[in-house]
Amino acid sequence: MRKQYHFRRGASGLDAWDVDRLVALVESEPVEELSLTHIAELDSAYWFDHGYAPTVRNVVEHCRLIHEVDLRFPIVVDPEGRVMDGMHRVARALLEGRTSIAAKRLPRLPEPDFSNCRPEDLPY
Repeated sequence: MRKQYHFRRGASGLDAWDVDRLVALVESEPVEELSLTHIAELDSAYWFDHGYAPTVRNVVEHCRLIHEVDLRFPIVVDPEGRVMDGMHRVARALLEGRTSIAAKRLPRLPEPDFSNCRPEDLPY
């Protein structure tokens, strides 16, 4: 699997969390069924809001990733329910007409692995 990060605007630029670490942090957390109606990111520019242009090539790449995901793995959400890992799985669930998705919730938001960073500068 490709190296992945979750990005959010921080106090002084983009903050990034290593998805492998997020998955490890929720390993012992219970799985919950999260209604897709509670996933606000479905109505956002989630993949394209940090300078990543929605070119046809980039949209097709996301379509490929949506097609290839495995819905047996729960998504990871922060304590408020914001998606930190698994947006392609959420998109697949929506595409298939599902109403919910398996999720694991972080009990607290961990410190980012990188602060004030640029995605292209991170180790992949």
